[in-house]
Amino acid sequence: MARIAVIGANGSIGGAVVVEAASRGHEVTAVVRDPGRYRGAAAVVERGDVLDPADVARVAAGRDVLVSAVGGGDGPGHLALIEPAARSLVEGLRGLDGPVPRLVVVGGAGSLETAPGVRVWDAPGLPEAILQIMHAHGAALDYYRTVADLRWTVLSPAAEIGPGERTGRYRTGLEQLLADAEGRSRISVPDYAVALVDEIEQPEHIGERFTCCSL
Repeated sequence: MARIAVIGANGSIGGAVVVEAASRGHEVTAVVRDPGRYRGAAAVVERGDVLDPADVARVAAGRDVLVSAVGGGDGPGHLALIEPAARSLVEGLRGLDGPVPRLVVVGGAGSLETAPGVRVWDAPGLPEAILQIMHAHGAALDYYRTVADLRWTVLSPAAEIGPGERTGRYRTGLEQLLADAEGRSRISVPDYAVALVDEIEQPEHIGERFTCCSL
């Protein structure tokens, strides 16, 4: 059993991670800005602001894993949150006196390669708001790649992620965008949560980004 804190547990992905981890017997704490509005499955709820390194240190203390599943809504919201959150998370973890938990981060698909030297965000016609979201996640990933003193992992989803069934089946890769047997790059939120919790239980990607896709 791992002691896991999930920042952003009110979101769809964070909520799914809480459900998946709790179903496997892990001790899960939901970290949200307003505990009074939390309606998820975690038995323990704490207030926390991902942009406050002191809050990050407080909720991370005594945990084995800290999951960041924060999102910023629209494109400008992501630009104001995702990369600054990465820096706050790292600063908070570096400030701990005791054991430092592993950091597992919900990333984006925009920086994945569709061909050598070509990324998802290079596709023509993408709306500016979508590009802002993609580049916000890309900037955060670039920052994590400069961090050598913490155990971090970023999990990028397929190009499409949304509601769907939990099959428990998926495939993983590293820098290339994956597609299923029909040629579509997609994964359900529950299966993304399965992949993330599997990585917590059986670490294979410490210090790197990986991605997952439906079979």
